[in-house]
Amino acid sequence: MPMEEDDASRPTPERGGAPEAQHPGHGAHARKRGAGGTWADFKDSPFFPAVVLVFILAAAAGLFAGSYTYTMANPTPHHIPTAVVAPPGSPEAKQFVAGMDKALNASLGVHAYPDVPAARQAMEEQTVFAILDVRPAGVRMDVAGAAGASVAQVLAQAAPPVAKAVGVPVTITDVKPLQKGDPRGLALFYISLAAVVLGFVGSIQLSVHARTLNPLERIAFTVAYSLLGGFTIAAVVDWGLGAVRLPFVESWLILAFTMFTSGMVFTMFNTLIGRWAMLPTWGLMVLLGNPSSGGAVSWPLLPSLLGHVGRWLPPGASVNAQHTAVYFADAQHAFPFLVLAGWSLLSCAVFWFWRHRHPGGRDRPAPAHGAAPAA
Repeated sequence: MPMEEDDASRPTPERGGAPEAQHPGHGAHARKRGAGGTWADFKDSPFFPAVVLVFILAAAAGLFAGSYTYTMANPTPHHIPTAVVAPPGSPEAKQFVAGMDKALNASLGVHAYPDVPAARQAMEEQTVFAILDVRPAGVRMDVAGAAGASVAQVLAQAAPPVAKAVGVPVTITDVKPLQKGDPRGLALFYISLAAVVLGFVGSIQLSVHARTLNPLERIAFTVAYSLLGGFTIAAVVDWGLGAVRLPFVESWLILAFTMFTSGMVFTMFNTLIGRWAMLPTWGLMVLLGNPSSGGAVSWPLLPSLLGHVGRWLPPGASVNAQHTAVYFADAQHAFPFLVLAGWSLLSCAVFWFWRHRHPGGRDRPAPAHGAAPAA
């Protein structure tokens, strides 16, 4: 039988054994590490970014729905520039303009022109959205559906009741109609939206699947997919579906410019804040830029601040450039191209200047065997 160990045979400090007091229990050590150690382990695990993304995506879903509903669900007139051609002191003009201004909640911006040709030139340049030509026999109101289908619809609905109330007959004519394949004027908004979204999605995919591209290579491939993507969008909408007749080369290059700008904006944010770059890109391009672009709802019907801010963002610049190219080719403006160029140059400059912070790129080759390391 095994013999039980008596007290004399147990190790004690006097017999060379380690004292029990010198070794605190493991439970006490675990309690001392406590919540701080657990939190550190959690932050280093893949669960931390996953949990953060759950809350971010939930917030983004609400913001996405809210921003589009706020700007597009119930568009109301805020300021509609309107040309008025009338004899000096015409009572018919005063009554009709006052009635329209009241019907539109004081949102009619009146600009006097000496004759109809001068007013039509202003409409071509998209500085006015309607022309009120007041004559003794009544009022002729010209609208431009191509300048803004939603604005033309608001004006056309408000004019007949006003004419009846003031006793002045009115004739409404759409002198710049939309193309038959795009009766609501949304096709140009959709192709611009496609260019914006696929522009930064392409840059994301380069970061994931072609991570080792060096800075110049990354910019070159962004140019490449932008040119090919812009061509494909224009070809499908024009040649494939026949929805809109595009000035093909100009529309293609506008789409490519938009895709490149959007891609480089993501690259800039990826350089500055790393893996969370999608947040400011999505906020700038989708939550703010697309609803305020004037593509789905013309800027006179947008909240005033959004109507002004949208023109300075890439989606708004793209819609404006595309819209003018298709319907007002003789009055193309430099401003939207300058906006796209400004965002592209800013993004490329930030990326290039802080390229060492970008998570991509290839490692530099190791020094040759026996060579002295660089200082």
